[in-house]
Amino acid sequence: MSSNQAERRKQILARNEEQLGVLNQNWPIRWVMMRTSHPGNVGSAARAIKTMGFSALHLVNPAYEYMARKAEAISLSSGAFDVLEAAQNHESMLDALGDSQLVFGLTARDREFGPPAISLPEAVSMASSALVANKPVSFVFGTERTGLDNEDLKHCTHRVWIDANPSYPSLNLAQAMMIVAYSMRQGLMKELAIDSIPPENLASNSTPELADPSAIAAMLEHWQQGLEAIGYLDPENPKKLMPRLQSLFARAALQKEEIDLLRGIAKQMLQSGKIK
Repeated sequence: MSSNQAERRKQILARNEEQLGVLNQNWPIRWVMMRTSHPGNVGSAARAIKTMGFSALHLVNPAYEYMARKAEAISLSSGAFDVLEAAQNHESMLDALGDSQLVFGLTARDREFGPPAISLPEAVSMASSALVANKPVSFVFGTERTGLDNEDLKHCTHRVWIDANPSYPSLNLAQAMMIVAYSMRQGLMKELAIDSIPPENLASNSTPELADPSAIAAMLEHWQQGLEAIGYLDPENPKKLMPRLQSLFARAALQKEEIDLLRGIAKQMLQSGKIK
């Protein structure tokens, strides 16, 4: 190694050392894998997110209850066994998302309905700003064979694509997670450098609190009941009304107080329907 290369390496390591305390904190970001069937992918995912400074791995209905005990998962985690062993299993996507205010579903397929589609750099920018303000976010990845289905996407605030070769956009599940995790690390470094926010003040941001997916799902159910009560929605022939409303609300990025407002409207619809 030449003296110039050695000096350059020293500078890079110094920069990493400077950022280490902030980047290695416990960011409220969840990495959610839906119905994963291959233990090796879970092990590789654990390695990918640990390499980039993250750790919260969540598995929704995996093929095996104890993925961390599978030999292939342990082997491909390559030293990230702590992340693999701490991975949490969930029976539903809503449980896995917790109180996430932004939920990014990774998918390469276009959909007629569902949340607004954005590029990965846009998602990273939004997620980084939210995390710096101590607002929880989730990235959701679909199954190895079919990716995310429409039922999964209904709980996402955005659907995200990775800009790949259009004639061959195929990415292994763990590869996709590595790309997103690396992008998030870079996004956080950029966000922190731009705003110059000291670690102790990361939560002091006045941006509004967004509603979490479970609150939105409950509100939509309330609206469906209200619309049926006033005769606007025929339960025997619902057509595509609820998916359209779901898509509309997803684009709106609803705040917590707006959920209360919408549920108040649904309550009035139910009361109106009973009066008739």
